[in-house]
Amino acid sequence: MRPAPTAAAALREPHNAFGAARLALALAVVVSHAFSVASGRIADEPLAALTGYTLGEHAVNGFFALSGFLVTVSLARRGPRAYAIARALRILPGLVAATLVVALGLGSALTREPLASYWADPALWRFIEGTLTTFKSNAALPGVFADNPFRFPMGTVWTLKYEVLCYLGLLAACLVGALRQRWTAPVLVAGLALALAAAGLREGGVPKGLETALRLPLLFGAGAALALWGERVRLWWRLALGLLAAAALAHGTVLYPPALFLAEAYGILCVGLALPLRHKALDPRADLSYGTYLYGWPIQQGLHALWPSAGAWALLAPALALTLAAAALSWVLVERPALRAKALLLGPGAAPAGAAPGPGDAGPAPPARIPRPRPAPRRPRRPRHSPGPRDAL
Repeated sequence: MRPAPTAAAALREPHNAFGAARLALALAVVVSHAFSVASGRIADEPLAALTGYTLGEHAVNGFFALSGFLVTVSLARRGPRAYAIARALRILPGLVAATLVVALGLGSALTREPLASYWADPALWRFIEGTLTTFKSNAALPGVFADNPFRFPMGTVWTLKYEVLCYLGLLAACLVGALRQRWTAPVLVAGLALALAAAGLREGGVPKGLETALRLPLLFGAGAALALWGERVRLWWRLALGLLAAAALAHGTVLYPPALFLAEAYGILCVGLALPLRHKALDPRADLSYGTYLYGWPIQQGLHALWPSAGAWALLAPALALTLAAAALSWVLVERPALRAKALLLGPGAAPAGAAPGPGDAGPAPPARIPRPRPAPRRPRRPRHSPGPRDAL
């Protein structure tokens, strides 16, 4: 029986399932939000009652673990300057375009205010500024979605704040040399896991904001640690299922959140790299996941505003269809050209096809292959009768 491949060896294969995994995660966010958009209650989203976390939160967990893994590989291959350029060109163009389309396009079409008043309202320009500078996701547009349970039109961009902070933390670790000390990554992950478990001892449980501030860096860090130790991490489906089972047994204890998140980090790596899912059919050239993530919420909000009496299931199919169409346009008109610009800036080593950010990023484009270690060159043997240094003199 052949041993399971390592993560590094699997990443060197011609194809993987990261593209399909990212799109599935983005679509899961849309499915999850269909229920809270209609009711205004997060608890109505799938898996919330069963697992304590919504389907969308589980999907975001997968995004952050994938992002940590892939951007760490990218940073190790390309270096800090290329890494910073790649991250900026992957996140910002799509975000800027989506913000302007929603604020100036969708908002103009659905606002209750006269169009001239809408464009003259300072709240419109504050919305654009806040979304692009602080990733503010709870700001409303003037007269838009006034009767919806949630008024804000860009409800998913808040995760990009954590994504960017994780990027900066990883870059800082590289600059101070911490990535060369691979043991620092699992130590950091263990510290975050213990902090999350300790926070669960608080009376009344962990505040959601504190849990999120620990959860997302923990998942990103776990992905980064799996990348740094990729030559030793083996991809076992049985281990992935075992970790999920262990997390389920810990449900209701303070160990449940960190156990669940670490299991999800390893599990999504298996989904992307382990057989039989590692196949060219699951490695599409177009990456629609980022556009799906950005446009899903405003499209669902718009459909609910137009047909408020329709339930979540009735609006889910049109929401998915419109979201994928918007994501395709975003890819063709904005994201792919930006990635081509990245290739021009960084040289021929930067391919124009790109990975989507977690809820902001998930890695290099295409996913970077960890180079095979080269054996140290052998010192040539000196011929038996050749002159030595003294003889040459």
